[in-house]
Amino acid sequence: MHTYKRTSSPRSPTNAGELYTPAHEENVRFIHDTWLCVLRDIKSPQNSERGPQEYVEKNPNPNLLSFTPVDLSELRRPSTQDCKKS
Repeated sequence: MHTYKRTSSPRSPTNAGELYTPAHEENVRFIHDTWLCVLRDIKSPQNSERGPQEYVEKNPNPNLLSFTPVDLSELRRPSTQDCKKS
């Protein structure tokens, strides 16, 4: 079993148009690292009884069959049409 603790780490370089606070970067890094641990634990046969378990819908909602995840970083970037409006 893993305990997930936040650790301080150096800031990553930012792009000119993207300003993230150190706290934001630390939170993103924590979530990313923790998620990688969860994925590793799911695949490990040693943790099958007490470790994380993957949930799979027995009867998937047919309305969600065509669902496509959204890349939130793409939503933040101005499109070429937005540039023409200004």
